[in-house]
Amino acid sequence: MNPMVRARRVIDEAGAEAVLAAAERHAREHGARVSIAVVDWSGEVVAQRRTPGTQVASSRVAGDKARTAAIFVRPSRELEQQVTDGRLGALALHGAHALIGGIPLAVDSEVVGAVGASGETTKIDERVALAGAAAAFTTEEVHEITQAGARMIAEAVGAAAAQRGVAPVVSVVDSGGELVYLHRPDAAQVASVGVTTDKARTAAIYRRPSRDFEEQAASGRPSALHLARAVPLQGGMPLLWDGQVVGGVGVSGASSAPEDQELATLGAQALEVTRRDIGAAFISARELEMKFRTGGLLVDTERYKVDAGRREMPGEVEYHASVVDVLRVVQGTATVVTGGEMVDAHQVAPGELRARTVEGGTEHRLAEGDVLAIPNGVPHQFTDVSDPFLYFVVKVGA
Repeated sequence: MNPMVRARRVIDEAGAEAVLAAAERHAREHGARVSIAVVDWSGEVVAQRRTPGTQVASSRVAGDKARTAAIFVRPSRELEQQVTDGRLGALALHGAHALIGGIPLAVDSEVVGAVGASGETTKIDERVALAGAAAAFTTEEVHEITQAGARMIAEAVGAAAAQRGVAPVVSVVDSGGELVYLHRPDAAQVASVGVTTDKARTAAIYRRPSRDFEEQAASGRPSALHLARAVPLQGGMPLLWDGQVVGGVGVSGASSAPEDQELATLGAQALEVTRRDIGAAFISARELEMKFRTGGLLVDTERYKVDAGRREMPGEVEYHASVVDVLRVVQGTATVVTGGEMVDAHQVAPGELRARTVEGGTEHRLAEGDVLAIPNGVPHQFTDVSDPFLYFVVKVGA
């Protein structure tokens, strides 16, 4: 396994159903009216059910108990006992519900989820949860970002930002949205610490750039602000490994929101670089499908790069002094202007310019299957695109 990611087990749907079935069987045998919830290692609900006559409020309480057992890696009884014994500070623990009835689900000492029950007395609730935890359940193996991987990504973004003369805060979270590593330069603004983590969490748990939600909110869908745990601010990107989301990277405090997004994209690409051989590169259909959901590099070597491009709106003018771009359209339509004079051009990296627009130039209307080759030194801009517009870009040094 690459040091940037690790393998971890998590309870799967079949495993959750097995736990629920065992818990429900125990409840029915003893006439218990309970709600039962199974969550994954991060505390998110995988499956839930309740026996006839269960009080409505117990559905949420069961989930709270299970979540507490999962994220604190212990029976929720231990937290309630602390409170009962006078340690009232335990009530302030973030994400904790000090209520008996939550039991972790573990495999070889690794917590892969938890089960919670609510509706009867604390003793009965806990017995139902214990019956569920005693069942034979299945798990699946997934990839997860490591601390080393999170640090590499955050520091890579920090180095790129420093070259640009900006000092944003960079955060990397796991696939459940929890912070793994934070890069905070001395010159960074304090408010960015929370904002960058919000962006990274949004990208990780929704498996898409946080920019998508900002665009929705700004384009007539303000209800996007109500999505649970989502922050509609660009600058968060999911981290992909073999088509799986293993975490998210967030950037806040650069010179502008678009630059936050550019730097977060660089962070996502940094993870891709670590898993590509210099030789032949194979990208599976599944991985390609996942990559096209966000856009990003498929192959990154010193000699060439292959990008799975995705656009939903026009972009800035781009200019590459020493890179040739060859585009092939996969889905959608777009208008690309090549040539002309750049307006308000500025350097973003050595040999790389961006501009607001161009004056003059040649328009190319692209559709599925079309190819456009853009030599180095030629400005180009997407001025009109379908939503989405998917395309491959092969970048070769000139």
